[in-house]
Amino acid sequence: MSREQEHRSTARQPRARGRPKVVPDETQRDLVARKARDLFTSHGYGATTTDDIAASCKISKRTLYRLFSSKQDLFAAAVDLHRFAMLKLPGDYDRLPLQLALEEIFRVDIDAEADRERAAFLRLAIGESARFPELRAIIREHGIDASRRLLAAWFAHQRDLCRIAIDDVESAARMLMDMMFGAVVFKADSEVPNLQGDERKAHQRRCIRVFVDGVRPRSGNVSATP
Repeated sequence: MSREQEHRSTARQPRARGRPKVVPDETQRDLVARKARDLFTSHGYGATTTDDIAASCKISKRTLYRLFSSKQDLFAAAVDLHRFAMLKLPGDYDRLPLQLALEEIFRVDIDAEADRERAAFLRLAIGESARFPELRAIIREHGIDASRRLLAAWFAHQRDLCRIAIDDVESAARMLMDMMFGAVVFKADSEVPNLQGDERKAHQRRCIRVFVDGVRPRSGNVSATP
């Protein structure tokens, strides 16, 4: 074989593949959690298996269990993702007036598709927690309680800036969440949200106005205004 023929033969041979690109665990956890959330929402928690999630993510069960210890752990991660769809915290809203800041935090103007997605997960969480009581503690810890702590911390920061006058930030956070989420949670006897679309947005803006007026610093309290 001539040198030219040898060169052509070598050139036609496929190059050896390098090592597969390693995805950081944090990135992979987020991708798996999002896929798990989608599968839970579409098929239900009970009907979704870890085999389904691993196959959908194109990873092995071994990798899945390295990232998440159980299906309950996966559901907790899905609730964490959903929490940010309900309450946009942490975040920097100090330059916004309180009314607009809270509208951003509570995602009053969330787009229609995102609103449908979060409503679907809410429907799932309420329905499946009735069948699987162990999910109730996860929803409370990773959803309700975590949201309240984040909002209370934001209120404490706003109080330090003299933008609001609140003596108990935990109680204030619970109060506003009850007001706001009452417009998007589901009735016990229905799968339809209490309020939808523009009606929900208008109701939530009214709730925020009432709350902001109630916590606005008064004369003789603090000099700054929100």
